[in-house]
Amino acid sequence: MPEHAPTRHLTRRPGDRNFTKRGFDFHPEVFLVSGSLVLLFVLFTLLFQEPATSAFGAVQAFISGTLGWFMILSVTFFLLFTVYIALTKLGSVRLGGPDARPEFPTFAWISMLMSAGMGTGLMFWSVAEPIYHFQDPPVIVGAIEPNTADAARQAMGVTFFHWGLHAWGIYALVGLSLAFFTFNWGLPLTIRSVFYPILGEKIYGWQGNAIDVLAVASTLFGLATSLGFGVQQTNAGLNFLFGLQISTPVQVGLIAIITGFATASVVSGLGNGVRRLSELNMILAAVLLTFVLLVGPTVFLFNTFVQTTGYYLASLPTMSFWTETFNDNGWQNGWTVFYWGWWVSWAPFVGIFIARISKGRTVREFILGVLLLPTALTFLWMSAFGGTALSFGLSEGTAGIISTAVSENVATALFVMLDQLPLTGITSFVAIILVVVFFVTSSDSGSLVVDSIASGGKLESPVPQRVFWAVLEGVVASTLLLGGGLSALQTAAISAGLPFAVVLLIMCYSIYKGLSYEHDVIHVKQALRKSEAAEAAEAVVR
Repeated sequence: MPEHAPTRHLTRRPGDRNFTKRGFDFHPEVFLVSGSLVLLFVLFTLLFQEPATSAFGAVQAFISGTLGWFMILSVTFFLLFTVYIALTKLGSVRLGGPDARPEFPTFAWISMLMSAGMGTGLMFWSVAEPIYHFQDPPVIVGAIEPNTADAARQAMGVTFFHWGLHAWGIYALVGLSLAFFTFNWGLPLTIRSVFYPILGEKIYGWQGNAIDVLAVASTLFGLATSLGFGVQQTNAGLNFLFGLQISTPVQVGLIAIITGFATASVVSGLGNGVRRLSELNMILAAVLLTFVLLVGPTVFLFNTFVQTTGYYLASLPTMSFWTETFNDNGWQNGWTVFYWGWWVSWAPFVGIFIARISKGRTVREFILGVLLLPTALTFLWMSAFGGTALSFGLSEGTAGIISTAVSENVATALFVMLDQLPLTGITSFVAIILVVVFFVTSSDSGSLVVDSIASGGKLESPVPQRVFWAVLEGVVASTLLLGGGLSALQTAAISAGLPFAVVLLIMCYSIYKGLSYEHDVIHVKQALRKSEAAEAAEAVVR
Protein backbone atom coordinates (compact mmCIF):
# COMPACT_ATOMS: atom_id res chain seq x y z
CA MET A 1 0.00 0.00 0.00
CA PRO A 2 1.33 3.50 -0.75
CA GLU A 3 2.78 5.43 2.15
CA HIS A 4 0.06 8.03 1.62
CA ALA A 5 -3.21 6.25 0.87
CA PRO A 6 -6.12 8.27 -0.63
CA THR A 7 -7.99 9.29 2.50
CA ARG A 8 -7.29 12.74 3.95
CA HIS A 9 -6.83 14.54 0.64
CA LEU A 10 -10.58 14.50 0.11
CA THR A 11 -10.82 17.36 2.63
CA ARG A 12 -9.10 19.57 0.05
CA ARG A 13 -10.73 20.81 -3.12
CA PRO A 14 -9.23 22.24 -6.33
CA GLY A 15 -8.46 25.91 -5.85
CA ASP A 16 -9.46 26.07 -2.17
CA ARG A 17 -6.56 28.50 -1.52
CA ASN A 18 -7.08 30.56 -4.65
CA PHE A 19 -7.14 34.32 -4.96
CA THR A 20 -10.75 34.96 -5.98
CA LYS A 21 -11.17 38.72 -5.89
CA ARG A 22 -11.89 41.16 -8.74
CA GLY A 23 -12.96 38.47 -11.17
CA PHE A 24 -9.83 36.33 -10.78
CA ASP A 25 -9.53 32.75 -9.55
CA PHE A 26 -5.91 31.55 -9.45
CA HIS A 27 -3.41 29.84 -7.18
CA PRO A 28 -1.31 32.81 -6.00
CA GLU A 29 2.12 31.17 -5.77
CA VAL A 30 1.91 29.17 -9.01
CA PHE A 31 0.29 31.89 -11.12
CA LEU A 32 2.46 34.78 -9.95
CA VAL A 33 5.80 32.95 -9.86
CA SER A 34 5.42 31.17 -13.20
CA GLY A 35 3.98 34.25 -14.92
CA SER A 36 6.75 36.48 -13.54
CA LEU A 37 9.50 34.07 -14.60
CA VAL A 38 8.17 33.89 -18.14
CA LEU A 39 7.75 37.67 -18.38
CA LEU A 40 11.32 38.19 -17.11
CA PHE A 41 12.53 35.83 -19.84
CA VAL A 42 10.60 37.82 -22.43
CA LEU A 43 12.04 41.15 -21.22
CA PHE A 44 15.61 39.82 -21.12
CA THR A 45 15.39 38.42 -24.64
CA LEU A 46 13.84 41.56 -26.12
CA LEU A 47 16.22 43.96 -24.39
CA PHE A 48 19.38 41.94 -25.05
CA GLN A 49 18.72 40.15 -28.34
CA GLU A 50 22.32 39.47 -29.37
CA PRO A 51 23.47 38.16 -25.94
CA ALA A 52 20.24 36.15 -25.76
CA THR A 53 20.95 34.53 -29.13
CA SER A 54 24.46 33.56 -27.98
CA ALA A 55 23.09 32.28 -24.69
CA PHE A 56 20.50 30.09 -26.44
CA GLY A 57 23.22 28.46 -28.54
CA ALA A 58 25.50 27.89 -25.54
CA VAL A 59 22.70 26.36 -23.44
CA GLN A 60 21.65 24.02 -26.24
CA ALA A 61 25.26 22.90 -26.83
CA PHE A 62 25.85 22.26 -23.12
CA ILE A 63 22.66 20.29 -22.48
CA SER A 64 22.90 18.24 -25.67
CA GLY A 65 26.62 17.60 -25.34
CA THR A 66 26.69 16.55 -21.70
CA LEU A 67 23.21 15.20 -20.92
CA GLY A 68 21.98 13.89 -24.24
CA TRP A 69 22.53 10.32 -23.06
CA PHE A 70 20.21 10.97 -20.11
CA MET A 71 17.39 12.11 -22.39
CA ILE A 72 17.88 9.10 -24.68
CA LEU A 73 17.76 6.63 -21.79
CA SER A 74 14.88 8.34 -19.96
CA VAL A 75 12.50 8.54 -22.93
CA THR A 76 13.13 4.88 -23.81
CA PHE A 77 12.38 3.95 -20.20
CA PHE A 78 9.08 5.90 -20.30
CA LEU A 79 7.94 3.87 -23.32
CA LEU A 80 8.91 0.52 -21.79
CA PHE A 81 7.23 1.46 -18.51
CA THR A 82 3.88 2.38 -20.10
CA VAL A 83 3.85 -0.82 -22.17
CA TYR A 84 4.55 -2.82 -19.01
CA ILE A 85 1.63 -1.15 -17.18
CA ALA A 86 -0.73 -1.87 -20.09
CA LEU A 87 0.16 -5.55 -20.27
CA THR A 88 -0.02 -6.33 -16.55
CA LYS A 89 -3.00 -6.67 -14.21
CA LEU A 90 -2.85 -2.93 -13.59
CA GLY A 91 -4.19 -2.38 -17.09
CA SER A 92 -7.67 -3.49 -15.96
CA VAL A 93 -8.15 -0.47 -13.67
CA ARG A 94 -10.75 1.92 -15.10
CA LEU A 95 -10.17 5.68 -15.03
CA GLY A 96 -12.97 7.14 -12.94
CA GLY A 97 -13.90 3.91 -11.18
CA PRO A 98 -15.45 0.59 -12.21
CA ASP A 99 -18.73 2.16 -13.34
CA ALA A 100 -17.31 5.08 -15.34
CA ARG A 101 -17.88 5.26 -19.11
CA PRO A 102 -16.16 7.38 -21.82
CA GLU A 103 -17.30 10.98 -22.07
CA PHE A 104 -16.28 11.47 -25.73
CA PRO A 105 -16.87 9.07 -28.66
CA THR A 106 -13.78 7.40 -30.08
CA PHE A 107 -13.55 9.57 -33.22
CA ALA A 108 -13.67 12.81 -31.22
CA TRP A 109 -11.15 11.35 -28.74
CA ILE A 110 -8.67 10.44 -31.48
CA SER A 111 -9.21 13.80 -33.22
CA MET A 112 -8.33 15.72 -30.08
CA LEU A 113 -5.35 13.44 -29.41
CA MET A 114 -3.89 14.20 -32.84
CA SER A 115 -4.59 17.92 -32.75
CA ALA A 116 -3.13 18.38 -29.29
CA GLY A 117 -0.22 15.99 -29.67
CA MET A 118 1.87 17.14 -32.62
CA GLY A 119 -0.29 18.63 -35.36
CA THR A 120 1.75 21.75 -36.16
CA GLY A 121 5.01 19.81 -36.06
CA LEU A 122 3.66 17.20 -38.47
CA MET A 123 2.89 19.87 -41.01
CA PHE A 124 6.31 21.48 -40.60
CA TRP A 125 8.56 18.40 -40.60
CA SER A 126 6.67 15.77 -42.66
CA VAL A 127 8.55 16.76 -45.83
CA ALA A 128 11.57 18.54 -44.40
CA GLU A 129 12.87 15.88 -42.00
CA PRO A 130 13.03 12.91 -44.43
CA ILE A 131 14.80 15.15 -46.96
CA TYR A 132 17.26 16.34 -44.32
CA HIS A 133 18.25 12.75 -43.46
CA PHE A 134 18.23 11.82 -47.15
CA GLN A 135 20.85 14.50 -47.86
CA ASP A 136 22.85 13.91 -44.68
CA PRO A 137 22.32 10.33 -43.41
CA PRO A 138 23.12 9.75 -39.73
CA VAL A 139 25.69 7.02 -39.09
CA ILE A 140 23.57 4.67 -36.99
CA VAL A 141 24.59 1.25 -38.34
CA GLY A 142 27.25 2.36 -40.80
CA ALA A 143 28.03 5.05 -43.35
CA ILE A 144 25.40 5.51 -46.07
CA GLU A 145 25.87 7.41 -49.30
CA PRO A 146 23.60 10.50 -49.44
CA ASN A 147 20.73 10.79 -51.94
CA THR A 148 20.48 7.03 -52.53
CA ALA A 149 17.80 4.41 -51.96
CA ASP A 150 19.57 3.28 -48.77
CA ALA A 151 19.62 6.87 -47.54
CA ALA A 152 15.90 7.22 -48.31
CA ARG A 153 15.04 4.04 -46.40
CA GLN A 154 16.95 5.13 -43.32
CA ALA A 155 15.63 8.69 -43.59
CA MET A 156 12.04 7.48 -43.30
CA GLY A 157 12.94 5.06 -40.50
CA VAL A 158 14.59 7.79 -38.45
CA THR A 159 11.63 10.10 -39.04
CA PHE A 160 9.26 7.38 -37.82
CA PHE A 161 11.48 6.97 -34.76
CA HIS A 162 11.28 10.65 -33.84
CA TRP A 163 7.50 10.83 -34.29
CA GLY A 164 6.49 7.36 -33.16
CA LEU A 165 6.05 5.33 -29.99
CA HIS A 166 8.65 7.16 -27.91
CA ALA A 167 6.83 10.48 -28.23
CA TRP A 168 3.44 9.01 -27.43
CA GLY A 169 4.90 6.96 -24.58
CA ILE A 170 5.71 10.25 -22.82
CA TYR A 171 2.19 11.54 -23.36
CA ALA A 172 0.64 8.26 -22.24
CA LEU A 173 2.63 8.30 -19.00
CA VAL A 174 1.66 11.84 -18.02
CA GLY A 175 -1.93 11.56 -19.24
CA LEU A 176 -2.50 8.28 -17.41
CA SER A 177 -1.02 9.59 -14.17
CA LEU A 178 -3.15 12.73 -14.21
CA ALA A 179 -6.35 10.96 -15.21
CA PHE A 180 -5.94 8.30 -12.53
CA PHE A 181 -5.19 10.58 -9.60
CA THR A 182 -7.91 13.03 -10.67
CA PHE A 183 -10.77 10.68 -11.53
CA ASN A 184 -10.01 7.81 -9.15
CA TRP A 185 -8.58 9.59 -6.13
CA GLY A 186 -10.41 12.90 -6.44
CA LEU A 187 -7.30 15.06 -6.57
CA PRO A 188 -7.01 18.32 -8.56
CA LEU A 189 -6.18 17.98 -12.26
CA THR A 190 -2.67 19.34 -11.94
CA ILE A 191 0.84 17.89 -12.02
CA ARG A 192 1.37 18.06 -8.26
CA SER A 193 -1.44 15.55 -7.67
CA VAL A 194 0.56 12.78 -9.36
CA PHE A 195 3.01 12.82 -6.45
CA TYR A 196 0.44 12.25 -3.70
CA PRO A 197 1.57 8.66 -2.99
CA ILE A 198 5.05 10.04 -2.28
CA LEU A 199 4.43 13.49 -0.76
CA GLY A 200 0.98 13.11 0.73
CA GLU A 201 -0.43 16.44 1.97
CA LYS A 202 2.86 18.12 1.07
CA ILE A 203 1.61 18.40 -2.51
CA TYR A 204 -0.34 21.41 -1.23
CA GLY A 205 2.84 23.03 0.11
CA TRP A 206 5.93 24.53 -1.50
CA GLN A 207 6.92 21.17 -3.01
CA GLY A 208 3.69 20.99 -5.00
CA ASN A 209 3.95 24.66 -5.93
CA ALA A 210 7.45 24.12 -7.33
CA ILE A 211 6.26 21.15 -9.41
CA ASP A 212 3.40 23.15 -10.91
CA VAL A 213 5.58 26.20 -11.62
CA LEU A 214 7.98 23.93 -13.52
CA ALA A 215 5.03 22.40 -15.38
CA VAL A 216 3.69 25.81 -16.42
CA ALA A 217 7.09 26.98 -17.66
CA SER A 218 7.74 23.71 -19.48
CA THR A 219 4.35 23.82 -21.17
CA LEU A 220 4.66 27.44 -22.27
CA PHE A 221 8.06 26.93 -23.87
CA GLY A 222 7.04 23.65 -25.48
CA LEU A 223 3.98 25.35 -26.94
CA ALA A 224 6.02 28.34 -28.05
CA THR A 225 8.32 26.00 -29.98
CA SER A 226 5.40 24.56 -31.94
CA LEU A 227 3.79 27.94 -32.49
CA GLY A 228 7.09 29.28 -33.80
CA PHE A 229 7.34 26.43 -36.32
CA GLY A 230 3.71 26.91 -37.30
CA VAL A 231 3.99 30.62 -38.00
CA GLN A 232 7.20 30.15 -40.00
CA GLN A 233 5.38 27.68 -42.21
CA THR A 234 2.31 29.90 -42.48
CA ASN A 235 4.57 32.76 -43.61
CA ALA A 236 6.26 30.47 -46.16
CA GLY A 237 2.89 29.34 -47.54
CA LEU A 238 1.59 32.87 -47.88
CA ASN A 239 4.81 33.83 -49.62
CA PHE A 240 4.41 30.89 -52.00
CA LEU A 241 0.80 31.77 -52.83
CA PHE A 242 0.64 35.54 -52.55
CA GLY A 243 4.23 36.76 -52.41
CA LEU A 244 4.06 37.89 -48.75
CA GLN A 245 7.55 38.71 -47.54
CA ILE A 246 9.27 36.10 -45.35
CA SER A 247 10.61 37.93 -42.31
CA THR A 248 10.54 37.87 -38.54
CA PRO A 249 8.35 41.00 -38.23
CA VAL A 250 5.78 39.45 -40.57
CA GLN A 251 5.83 36.26 -38.51
CA VAL A 252 5.32 38.20 -35.29
CA GLY A 253 2.33 39.90 -36.90
CA LEU A 254 0.93 36.53 -37.95
CA ILE A 255 1.34 35.24 -34.41
CA ALA A 256 -0.70 38.19 -33.16
CA ILE A 257 -3.49 37.51 -35.67
CA ILE A 258 -3.64 33.76 -35.11
CA THR A 259 -3.40 34.19 -31.33
CA GLY A 260 -6.54 36.31 -31.63
CA PHE A 261 -8.35 33.35 -33.21
CA ALA A 262 -6.98 31.08 -30.48
CA THR A 263 -8.23 33.46 -27.81
CA ALA A 264 -11.73 33.35 -29.28
CA SER A 265 -11.61 29.57 -29.21
CA VAL A 266 -10.35 29.62 -25.62
CA VAL A 267 -13.37 31.63 -24.56
CA SER A 268 -15.63 28.96 -26.12
CA GLY A 269 -14.12 26.23 -23.91
CA LEU A 270 -13.23 22.57 -24.42
CA GLY A 271 -16.57 21.21 -25.58
CA ASN A 272 -17.19 23.86 -28.23
CA GLY A 273 -14.00 25.52 -29.46
CA VAL A 274 -11.34 22.84 -29.04
CA ARG A 275 -13.47 19.84 -29.95
CA ARG A 276 -15.01 21.40 -33.07
CA LEU A 277 -11.70 22.76 -34.34
CA SER A 278 -10.04 19.40 -33.70
CA GLU A 279 -12.67 17.57 -35.71
CA LEU A 280 -12.41 20.18 -38.50
CA ASN A 281 -8.68 19.60 -38.50
CA MET A 282 -9.07 15.86 -38.87
CA ILE A 283 -11.42 16.31 -41.83
CA LEU A 284 -9.13 18.77 -43.61
CA ALA A 285 -6.08 16.61 -42.87
CA ALA A 286 -7.88 13.53 -44.19
CA VAL A 287 -8.78 15.39 -47.42
CA LEU A 288 -5.20 16.57 -47.97
CA LEU A 289 -3.76 13.16 -47.08
CA THR A 290 -6.15 11.38 -49.46
CA PHE A 291 -5.26 13.80 -52.26
CA VAL A 292 -1.52 13.18 -51.86
CA LEU A 293 -2.02 9.41 -51.66
CA LEU A 294 -4.14 9.31 -54.83
CA VAL A 295 -2.44 11.95 -56.96
CA GLY A 296 1.12 11.24 -55.82
CA PRO A 297 3.04 8.00 -56.47
CA THR A 298 0.33 5.90 -54.81
CA VAL A 299 1.89 2.43 -54.96
CA PHE A 300 5.27 3.82 -53.92
CA LEU A 301 3.67 5.53 -50.90
CA PHE A 302 1.88 2.44 -49.62
CA ASN A 303 5.06 0.43 -50.14
CA THR A 304 6.89 3.11 -48.18
CA PHE A 305 4.41 2.85 -45.31
CA VAL A 306 4.66 -0.95 -45.08
CA GLN A 307 8.42 -1.23 -45.56
CA THR A 308 9.32 1.69 -43.29
CA THR A 309 7.07 0.39 -40.52
CA GLY A 310 8.96 -2.91 -40.67
CA TYR A 311 12.31 -1.11 -40.79
CA TYR A 312 11.27 1.01 -37.80
CA LEU A 313 10.20 -1.98 -35.70
CA ALA A 314 13.35 -3.95 -36.59
CA SER A 315 15.63 -0.99 -35.85
CA LEU A 316 13.76 0.24 -32.76
CA PRO A 317 16.07 -1.38 -30.15
CA THR A 318 19.19 0.01 -31.85
CA MET A 319 17.82 3.52 -32.36
CA SER A 320 16.34 3.64 -28.84
CA PHE A 321 19.75 3.33 -27.20
CA TRP A 322 21.99 4.89 -29.85
CA THR A 323 24.00 7.85 -28.48
CA GLU A 324 26.40 8.60 -31.36
CA THR A 325 29.29 7.53 -29.11
CA PHE A 326 31.91 6.51 -31.66
CA ASN A 327 31.22 8.99 -34.45
CA ASP A 328 29.92 12.11 -32.74
CA ASN A 329 29.33 14.87 -35.28
CA GLY A 330 26.51 16.63 -33.42
CA TRP A 331 23.72 15.16 -35.55
CA GLN A 332 21.86 13.50 -32.68
CA ASN A 333 21.95 16.60 -30.49
CA GLY A 334 20.20 18.62 -33.17
CA TRP A 335 17.60 15.94 -33.86
CA THR A 336 16.83 13.15 -31.38
CA VAL A 337 17.78 15.05 -28.22
CA PHE A 338 15.86 18.09 -29.46
CA TYR A 339 12.77 15.97 -30.19
CA TRP A 340 12.88 14.19 -26.85
CA GLY A 341 13.21 17.52 -25.04
CA TRP A 342 10.36 18.96 -27.12
CA TRP A 343 8.04 16.03 -26.39
CA VAL A 344 8.86 16.09 -22.67
CA SER A 345 8.26 19.85 -22.49
CA TRP A 346 4.87 19.27 -24.15
CA ALA A 347 4.01 16.47 -21.71
CA PRO A 348 2.18 18.55 -19.05
CA PHE A 349 0.04 20.20 -21.73
CA VAL A 350 -0.79 17.07 -23.73
CA GLY A 351 -1.01 14.93 -20.59
CA ILE A 352 -3.57 17.14 -18.88
CA PHE A 353 -5.49 17.60 -22.09
CA ILE A 354 -5.84 13.89 -22.89
CA ALA A 355 -6.54 13.16 -19.22
CA ARG A 356 -9.52 15.52 -19.36
CA ILE A 357 -10.99 13.69 -22.37
CA SER A 358 -10.24 10.10 -21.27
CA LYS A 359 -12.40 9.47 -18.22
CA GLY A 360 -14.15 6.10 -18.36
CA ARG A 361 -11.50 4.20 -20.33
CA THR A 362 -9.47 1.39 -18.82
CA VAL A 363 -5.76 1.90 -18.25
CA ARG A 364 -5.00 -0.69 -20.95
CA GLU A 365 -7.39 0.93 -23.44
CA PHE A 366 -5.96 4.35 -22.66
CA ILE A 367 -2.30 3.37 -23.07
CA LEU A 368 -2.78 1.25 -26.18
CA GLY A 369 -5.06 3.87 -27.71
CA VAL A 370 -2.65 6.73 -27.02
CA LEU A 371 0.37 4.71 -28.18
CA LEU A 372 -0.94 2.95 -31.27
CA LEU A 373 -3.69 5.02 -32.91
CA PRO A 374 -1.90 8.39 -33.23
CA THR A 375 1.36 6.60 -34.08
CA ALA A 376 -0.27 4.69 -36.94
CA LEU A 377 -1.89 7.84 -38.32
CA THR A 378 1.40 9.73 -37.97
CA PHE A 379 3.25 7.00 -39.88
CA LEU A 380 0.68 7.11 -42.67
CA TRP A 381 0.98 10.90 -42.88
CA MET A 382 4.78 10.80 -42.91
CA SER A 383 4.76 8.06 -45.55
CA ALA A 384 2.49 10.11 -47.81
CA PHE A 385 4.24 13.47 -47.56
CA GLY A 386 7.79 12.35 -46.83
CA GLY A 387 7.51 9.47 -49.28
CA THR A 388 6.28 11.78 -52.05
CA ALA A 389 9.21 14.14 -51.41
CA LEU A 390 11.69 11.26 -51.48
CA SER A 391 10.19 9.90 -54.70
CA PHE A 392 10.99 13.24 -56.34
CA GLY A 393 14.43 13.18 -54.76
CA LEU A 394 15.16 9.75 -56.26
CA SER A 395 13.87 10.73 -59.71
CA GLU A 396 16.37 12.09 -62.24
CA GLY A 397 14.00 14.77 -63.50
CA THR A 398 13.11 16.26 -60.10
CA ALA A 399 16.12 15.35 -57.95
CA GLY A 400 17.33 18.30 -55.94
CA ILE A 401 14.22 20.50 -56.19
CA ILE A 402 12.90 19.82 -52.68
CA SER A 403 16.40 19.34 -51.26
CA THR A 404 17.32 22.85 -52.38
CA ALA A 405 14.17 24.23 -50.76
CA VAL A 406 14.98 22.49 -47.47
CA SER A 407 18.52 23.86 -47.53
CA GLU A 408 17.39 27.42 -48.25
CA ASN A 409 14.28 27.63 -46.02
CA VAL A 410 12.96 24.53 -44.32
CA ALA A 411 9.52 26.09 -43.81
CA THR A 412 8.92 26.08 -47.60
CA ALA A 413 9.50 22.33 -48.05
CA LEU A 414 5.83 21.30 -47.88
CA PHE A 415 4.74 23.88 -50.44
CA VAL A 416 7.56 23.08 -52.87
CA MET A 417 6.52 19.42 -52.68
CA LEU A 418 2.86 20.29 -53.33
CA ASP A 419 4.02 22.38 -56.29
CA GLN A 420 5.10 19.15 -58.01
CA LEU A 421 1.49 17.85 -57.86
CA PRO A 422 -1.69 19.09 -59.62
CA LEU A 423 -3.99 21.74 -58.09
CA THR A 424 -1.07 23.39 -56.31
CA GLY A 425 -2.92 26.57 -55.40
CA ILE A 426 -5.83 24.72 -53.80
CA THR A 427 -3.73 22.19 -51.89
CA SER A 428 -1.31 24.85 -50.67
CA PHE A 429 -4.23 26.96 -49.43
CA VAL A 430 -5.68 23.93 -47.60
CA ALA A 431 -2.23 23.29 -46.09
CA ILE A 432 -2.06 26.86 -44.80
CA ILE A 433 -5.52 26.52 -43.27
CA LEU A 434 -4.43 23.28 -41.62
CA VAL A 435 -1.33 24.88 -40.15
CA VAL A 436 -3.38 27.81 -38.82
CA VAL A 437 -6.06 25.57 -37.31
CA PHE A 438 -3.41 23.32 -35.76
CA PHE A 439 -1.85 26.49 -34.39
CA VAL A 440 -5.18 27.60 -32.92
CA THR A 441 -6.05 24.22 -31.38
CA SER A 442 -2.58 23.92 -29.82
CA SER A 443 -2.79 27.43 -28.42
CA ASP A 444 -6.33 27.27 -27.08
CA SER A 445 -6.07 23.80 -25.56
CA GLY A 446 -2.65 24.76 -24.16
CA SER A 447 -4.15 27.87 -22.57
CA LEU A 448 -6.88 25.83 -20.93
CA VAL A 449 -4.31 23.41 -19.56
CA VAL A 450 -1.87 26.04 -18.30
CA ASP A 451 -4.71 27.93 -16.62
CA SER A 452 -5.89 24.71 -14.98
CA ILE A 453 -2.43 24.23 -13.45
CA ALA A 454 -2.15 27.88 -12.41
CA SER A 455 -5.61 27.85 -10.81
CA GLY A 456 -4.93 24.90 -8.53
CA GLY A 457 -6.48 22.26 -10.77
CA LYS A 458 -9.83 23.88 -11.46
CA LEU A 459 -11.43 22.78 -14.71
CA GLU A 460 -13.29 26.06 -15.18
CA SER A 461 -11.77 29.46 -14.53
CA PRO A 462 -12.52 33.08 -15.48
CA VAL A 463 -12.20 33.96 -19.15
CA PRO A 464 -9.63 36.77 -18.59
CA GLN A 465 -7.16 34.26 -17.12
CA ARG A 466 -7.44 31.96 -20.11
CA VAL A 467 -6.98 34.94 -22.40
CA PHE A 468 -3.87 35.95 -20.44
CA TRP A 469 -2.19 32.60 -21.02
CA ALA A 470 -3.21 32.50 -24.69
CA VAL A 471 -1.66 35.92 -25.26
CA LEU A 472 1.45 35.01 -23.25
CA GLU A 473 2.02 31.93 -25.42
CA GLY A 474 2.03 34.13 -28.50
CA VAL A 475 4.36 36.62 -26.80
CA VAL A 476 6.85 33.87 -25.88
CA ALA A 477 6.79 32.44 -29.42
CA SER A 478 7.39 35.92 -30.86
CA THR A 479 10.21 36.51 -28.40
CA LEU A 480 11.95 33.29 -29.35
CA LEU A 481 11.73 34.17 -33.04
CA LEU A 482 13.21 37.59 -32.36
CA GLY A 483 15.89 36.10 -30.13
CA GLY A 484 17.33 33.52 -32.49
CA GLY A 485 14.73 31.88 -34.70
CA LEU A 486 14.94 28.12 -35.14
CA SER A 487 17.93 27.74 -32.81
CA ALA A 488 16.11 29.58 -30.03
CA LEU A 489 13.01 27.42 -30.52
CA GLN A 490 15.10 24.24 -30.22
CA THR A 491 16.93 25.54 -27.15
CA ALA A 492 13.65 26.40 -25.43
CA ALA A 493 12.32 22.89 -25.99
CA ILE A 494 15.47 21.16 -24.73
CA SER A 495 15.94 23.49 -21.74
CA ALA A 496 12.35 23.03 -20.61
CA GLY A 497 12.34 19.30 -21.25
CA LEU A 498 15.47 18.31 -19.32
CA PRO A 499 14.35 19.17 -15.76
CA PHE A 500 10.87 17.85 -16.42
CA ALA A 501 12.30 14.50 -17.53
CA VAL A 502 13.51 14.06 -13.94
CA VAL A 503 9.98 14.78 -12.73
CA LEU A 504 8.62 12.11 -15.09
CA LEU A 505 11.02 9.49 -13.75
CA ILE A 506 9.65 10.08 -10.25
CA MET A 507 6.15 10.04 -11.74
CA CYS A 508 6.68 6.46 -12.94
CA TYR A 509 7.23 5.32 -9.36
CA SER A 510 4.24 7.27 -8.09
CA ILE A 511 1.71 6.00 -10.66
CA TYR A 512 2.90 2.43 -10.15
CA LYS A 513 2.24 2.71 -6.41
CA GLY A 514 -1.15 4.32 -6.98
CA LEU A 515 -2.34 1.79 -9.58
CA SER A 516 -1.14 -1.14 -7.46
CA TYR A 517 -3.06 0.15 -4.46
CA GLU A 518 -6.20 0.75 -6.56
CA HIS A 519 -6.05 -2.71 -8.10
CA ASP A 520 -5.66 -4.36 -4.70
CA VAL A 521 -8.60 -2.41 -3.28
CA ILE A 522 -10.84 -3.35 -6.22
CA HIS A 523 -9.75 -6.98 -5.94
CA VAL A 524 -10.60 -7.06 -2.21
CA LYS A 525 -14.03 -5.45 -2.81
CA GLN A 526 -14.83 -7.96 -5.55
CA ALA A 527 -13.81 -10.82 -3.29
CA LEU A 528 -16.01 -9.48 -0.49
CA ARG A 529 -19.00 -9.12 -2.83
CA LYS A 530 -18.56 -12.68 -4.05
CA SER A 531 -18.29 -13.92 -0.48
CA GLU A 532 -21.41 -12.01 0.58
CA ALA A 533 -23.32 -13.30 -2.46
CA ALA A 534 -22.29 -16.87 -1.65
CA GLU A 535 -23.36 -16.48 1.97
CA ALA A 536 -26.71 -15.02 0.89
CA ALA A 537 -27.30 -17.90 -1.53
CA GLU A 538 -26.39 -20.41 1.15
CA ALA A 539 -28.79 -18.73 3.58
CA VAL A 540 -31.62 -18.99 1.01
CA VAL A 541 -30.92 -22.69 0.54
CA ARG A 542 -31.07 -23.24 4.26
